[in-house]
Amino acid sequence: FLSSIAANLLRASTAMQRLAVRRLSSAVSSGRPGARRAAADEMADAAAAMEDKKGSWQKLMGGVVNAVRPACAALHPVLQPLLDAPAQRRVEAAVNIEDLRVAAKARAHAMVFGYLKSGADEERALRRSVAAYNDVELRHACLHGIGHADLDLSTRILGVEAALPFFITSCAGQRMFHAEGEVATAKAARKHGLMMALSQLTTSTFEEVTAAHPGDEPGTGGAKCLQLYVWRDRVLLKEVLDRAKAAGFTSLALTADFSWVGNREEDTRTGFTVPPNYSFRQTVDALKAPAWTFDFMSRVPYGYKAVPGADFAAESLVDFIASQMKPEFNWKDAEWLCSEWGDTGPVALKGVARTTDAKRAIDTGFQAIWVSNHGGRQLEDSVATIDSLPEIREAVGEGTEVILDGGVRRGIDVVKALARGADSVAIGRAYLFGLAAGGQRGVEKAIELLTRDVYLAMGLLGCRTVAELKQKAPEILVVNGASARMSAGAVLQPELRAASGGK
Repeated sequence: FLSSIAANLLRASTAMQRLAVRRLSSAVSSGRPGARRAAADEMADAAAAMEDKKGSWQKLMGGVVNAVRPACAALHPVLQPLLDAPAQRRVEAAVNIEDLRVAAKARAHAMVFGYLKSGADEERALRRSVAAYNDVELRHACLHGIGHADLDLSTRILGVEAALPFFITSCAGQRMFHAEGEVATAKAARKHGLMMALSQLTTSTFEEVTAAHPGDEPGTGGAKCLQLYVWRDRVLLKEVLDRAKAAGFTSLALTADFSWVGNREEDTRTGFTVPPNYSFRQTVDALKAPAWTFDFMSRVPYGYKAVPGADFAAESLVDFIASQMKPEFNWKDAEWLCSEWGDTGPVALKGVARTTDAKRAIDTGFQAIWVSNHGGRQLEDSVATIDSLPEIREAVGEGTEVILDGGVRRGIDVVKALARGADSVAIGRAYLFGLAAGGQRGVEKAIELLTRDVYLAMGLLGCRTVAELKQKAPEILVVNGASARMSAGAVLQPELRAASGGK
């Protein structure tokens, strides 16, 4: 009897997959023959290959999950709030981002949390990215006469007027952290007037995210920046650009440090896949995370919504997307990308760590430099972004927009980055811990905690605006001389060169 049920579930699962592949092939190939047909065939082959890789247990569990989804969806309005009650209490009790990290671990599936919190190899780059802020101290001001109402932290970020000098950076596949995904993030960003960047590998549609955070009023930010990866298929990439323009995106960020994927040892340890492949280990870990698991089982399987025509589960596209990453993507390709975006808005190069790359990016047509080491998830021992920031600012001058991300866990880290040369700061793990801990409310809590810190630091420093902070930075900043980083015989941080004999 059980084997009969299992066989029926397997047949149903396979039939659904084949139907999805047929729909995909038809959707992708319609309207643009040739390259579109080749892409459709490649996606279909990847989907079939992914299904063939699954063992009997995985196919059985996949069939079970698909079978119970309707019942879970019907019970979701009643059961999910009960399952999430402990998580929401943890979110409300959080007093800093570390508390949200702990809360995220308590709610999320083990492999999901492992992916979120980890870095490359032994995680030295990740740890240094966080710890490097400790080498920057600040001198507070006395009797400056500035009150709470005097602060104006509004900032222009990639052409968008936002209420605060930090914003929500992109992250792929946010529905793996919480079923509300990018829409929850967008709603939280809207509530606080933040700018938001959306990943090309979003699990919500462009239209869903921009509707949640349109940024239609001045100073309210908006989901206005699309983050792209270096894909090899220009036909698909151009279609993504066209759809982004139609959806109201006004800026691009090309992630240039991800064409080679870093060694994520934690993902290997936890058996990470996106989405779950229903392995035995994943099944056991799912039982230990009831709120996350029931939420996942109550929703339609998530997919990568920016991939043209890919209207089925993300698991079928994993190999296809991996094949699209182009390690040989070069400056000529980047020049093409900038020209395709045209005068729609600014384009940022994300992943810059060298002054030579920063200068060449400006010459190539980028309007903004995004200093990043991909959250310490790519090159082990990649220099901390707060250390490389001053040198890059010096190289491109004051007229070029510079964004920084990496290692930000408190609002005072944002203030330090602004003082050292950033025009704005992108936050990643800080809000994602909140998302994994409690959906929209968790993201809101992360933003509230960072905002509290930023306002407090600015008040104690006696700075009314970001511009005033930058002006006073030389008398405010105290940088640990032992943190000097040498490259080609010179110190990266301009403020430490005098202590090193001017080199």
